[in-house]
Order: sequence, then structure tokens, then C-alpha cells
Amino acid sequence: MSNNSIFIKKLRSSGLRPTKQRIKICKLLFERKNTFHFTINYLNNILKNKYAEKISLATVYNTVNAFKKKGHLKEILISSDKSYYDTNVSNHHHFFDENKRELIDLDDKDVGKINIKKALPGKKINSIEVLVKIANNN
Repeated sequence: MSNNSIFIKKLRSSGLRPTKQRIKICKLLFERKNTFHFTINYLNNILKNKYAEKISLATVYNTVNAFKKKGHLKEILISSDKSYYDTNVSNHHHFFDENKRELIDLDDKDVGKINIKKALPGKKINSIEVLVKIANNN
């Protein structure tokens, strides 16, 4: 199976038609060894710099959201108006460096046991993700 066929399969499984632009987005996100944290605008800027062909912001948004809905990406809400996305969808936590505006992975083993004492009727906890905001010591 060639690399493109892997990306085409991922796009189709996410309900997307595998256009040239979407394949480029998919490669940029998933053809890497390390976790990739990004905002939509950051991803769009990388795409602009990497490819001569313009990829519309709407295509970037729609592709990222389809991957998120399918479980290929995780969304990390930093604030009510700022989201980052993560290609590592396993259970793990994050530092958010407020000075550099970047996410840094924090392994599950590096966070102690979390005890939630309140229960909501008819609800169960699916997962707990810790976001630790850090800044320079000034």
C-alpha cells in the first residue's frame, strides 16, 4: 500500500473525498514520527509556505473537523476562543506555554491520581485530561 493510499483511506473513512488538497493536508498532519500540535491558522500558514497551490481555509477547517469527528485528531481547548489540535489521540495531558503559545505533551504517568468527588446524575466520566498552563518566571 503506497503512502497516498493510506491517506486516501484515512480521508474516505472520515467521510471526505480525497482531493489533491486534502491529501496534502493529511500528509502534513500524519506523515511524521512525532506528535503535531497546531491551530487551524498555524496549519494554514504551513500549507501556504509548503505548497505553491492555494488551499482554501474552508478546506483546512472542514478536513481538520472531519478528522476530529472520526477520532484521528484531538481538540484541546485553551480558552473559549482558542483551540489546538493534536495528532496524538491517546490518553495524555499537556502543558501550555503561555509565552510561546505552544502545547507540550505530558505523559499520563507524570500526573498523579485524580480524585473527582462529584458525580452528575445520569453521567459517567469518560476521560480526564489535565491542561497545565505555564509561563516564564518574571
